Amino acid sequence: MSIKFSTSTDNFAVNYNDITVAANRLSSVAHHTPVITSTTVDKLTNCEVFFKCENLQRTGSFKFRGAYNALSQLSETQKQSGVLTYSLGNHAQAIALAGKLLNIPTTIVMPNNAPKVKQSATHGYGAEIIFHDINEISREKLTQKIAQERGSTIIPGYDHPDIIAGQGVTALELIREVGSLDLLLVSCGGGGLLSGCAIAAKKLLPNCSVIGVEPENADDATRSFDSKTLQTVDNPNTIADGARTPSLGKLNFPIVLNYVDDMVTVSESAILRTMYFMWERMKLVIEPTGTLAAAALLEGIVKASDLRVGIIISGGNVDLKEVGELFNRI
Repeated sequence: MSIKFSTSTDNFAVNYNDITVAANRLSSVAHHTPVITSTTVDKLTNCEVFFKCENLQRTGSFKFRGAYNALSQLSETQKQSGVLTYSLGNHAQAIALAGKLLNIPTTIVMPNNAPKVKQSATHGYGAEIIFHDINEISREKLTQKIAQERGSTIIPGYDHPDIIAGQGVTALELIREVGSLDLLLVSCGGGGLLSGCAIAAKKLLPNCSVIGVEPENADDATRSFDSKTLQTVDNPNTIADGARTPSLGKLNFPIVLNYVDDMVTVSESAILRTMYFMWERMKLVIEPTGTLAAAALLEGIVKASDLRVGIIISGGNVDLKEVGELFNRI
């Protein structure tokens, strides 16, 4: 069934003040990730590009910001009962580390085909992992079942106000550091990063265009944006595993409709070419999902001649043993 949402600002789960409060909460815990530039990229695109390197964030992605922001606000009773989430990897690692820092037990429901590097890191941060077969039971149903049995608090990866506010700090930091931008490109899976960054960008730079980028093979957010009705996708076949979400979050979707100017998609081959370029020419270890925003610019899907452009590199958790196979596909 189609679901329509109001874009009245009264209905938004997060506002700019929530993001600034989250920034203060994260200031001594999260890394202030570097912003890098590339003369080569500027020449290729005929614009001035600033890359916010969340691949160098704690746990290797922007997800740590939202996870710590959410867990740090739980009641003492909730902390003692532990938290539970479902994730393919990056949110799992973020929850695991945030839980370790805050002394909160964490349990992760993870598909049995999740990248090994993300499984290993999640376990290394001290979380319990419960694997499941995506063909037998949905992660949401299994998580709900376990939460009821244990009395744990579920912290979803993107459809949560404290998660959104924490992710929005990414754009807040970028803009505070580099100043005015004409365009901000942000990768999109469930929309937590995109919605948080869009709120921050539009508050600080009202004339800055914000564009979300997702894989062609997982284009539910683009279809949702165009139709103004929430669309879904079932286990999309994309190498950008961080974008294999079934839909935009119900809290995120109205924010995206109100604050985001456009959504675009990039092909699997474009993702790989961009990943290869950024590894080879920019010396950045980036996972496929982390290249989405850059791919939109470097592949010419978004035109930005003579503009100042911000790009969020969302993560760098990639299994190095599989990189050669990925690059051989180009």
